[in-house]
Amino acid sequence: MAARLALFVLALAAGPASGFDQTHGAWEALVKANVVLLEGGKASRVSYAGMARERDALKRYLGTLSAVPAGEFERWPRPEQMAFLINAYNAFTVEKILTRYPRVASIWDFGRMFGNPFKEEFFSLLGRRASLDWIEHEMLRARYREPRVHYALNCASVGCPMLREHAYVAARLEAQLEEQALRFLSDRSRNRYRRGRLEVSKLFDWYAEDFEPRARYFSRYAEVLADDAAGRARIAAGGAPLAFLDYDWTLNDSPSSSRR
Repeated sequence: MAARLALFVLALAAGPASGFDQTHGAWEALVKANVVLLEGGKASRVSYAGMARERDALKRYLGTLSAVPAGEFERWPRPEQMAFLINAYNAFTVEKILTRYPRVASIWDFGRMFGNPFKEEFFSLLGRRASLDWIEHEMLRARYREPRVHYALNCASVGCPMLREHAYVAARLEAQLEEQALRFLSDRSRNRYRRGRLEVSKLFDWYAEDFEPRARYFSRYAEVLADDAAGRARIAAGGAPLAFLDYDWTLNDSPSSSRR
């Protein structure tokens, strides 16, 4: 009896055992089944109808995210932390949409003047009430200083970088982030060189400080930003003036989804 009691006390002192799935297998299954690739993989839409049919599985996954204590999270390596936060942002955004789907045309249907879907603390994460903005600005942007997270976060909108068809995982995070950058920057509906100027997503205006100096940043991706040699050379030399495209906040619902 004394030996069993001693083991029990040691278990309590060690804290709860970590059972979190760092492969994010549940989210992997959901996005593989419900993300529809477009434009040769440069963009995607989400089958919210399909997500709604699997909402129990989504809620179970969200529950595993919410159950991770802050202390455990802090012990993880940087790539595991980043993958966790990116997947959490995307999964909780999908859940937000499903609370009103199919009667939602934009994430801003949840409020703009008297509410804000990005600032609303509608879920728990790392031992606190949290919002999408908290994940993006106070955690990902403030902690890691990695501009490519902007290509990984999906705000349920057509203008936003695509929701990836795979979960983000630590072992492949670098390659995944770079692929997302190439996909987004080569999508001509959102970034393009035209008539002597570089027309880019409004993201690069809203978050200019994350990409400064922007001319140098875009020069790294000249090969995918323009379709002709002259345009690529001008972007690479940092000589293309910038213009910012309007942002499309329409819900990124798959055309094959059954809505309304």
